[in-house]
Amino acid sequence: MSEPRTDAPIQQTDAPHSAVERRLEELGHALPPVPAPVAAYVPAVISGNYVYTSGQLPSIAGKLTASGKVGAEVSAETAKDCAALAAVNALAAVKSVIGDLDRITRVVKVVGFVASETSFTGQPGVINGASELLGQALGDAGVHARSAVGVSVLPLDAPVEVELIVEFQ
Repeated sequence: MSEPRTDAPIQQTDAPHSAVERRLEELGHALPPVPAPVAAYVPAVISGNYVYTSGQLPSIAGKLTASGKVGAEVSAETAKDCAALAAVNALAAVKSVIGDLDRITRVVKVVGFVASETSFTGQPGVINGASELLGQALGDAGVHARSAVGVSVLPLDAPVEVELIVEFQ
């Protein structure tokens, strides 16, 4: 008999929200259903005690909250808010494979991409939106290593994309 796949999405239930989800709600963010992939990939996979998320965009119900390049069509402050939303979507992807965000023991790494106008150099400040949200929602477990990278364009003309590596028990 083969082992069940541990990276298959877990069915969402009406079970009480985790402490992490309650903190997210206090911060004004309801954990959405996991966003559907826009290409040939899955939102998250488990390897050992780690979850690796695919890049998540700042979308609500499948619609981007902003589009364009930061420093041109999108302000740095709006992009920072977008990074926080993308981190919430990444947490939804984590929940889809581990079932309960309270199982997170550490956010190991955040990688943030910022679609940047050629002279924009504030990528770290933009990705602080994701980092700050993770710290507020997860406390010490949300402290992480990070990369903030400027790129010329992102999928669907999104201003930011965020991916996570999360350890869980």
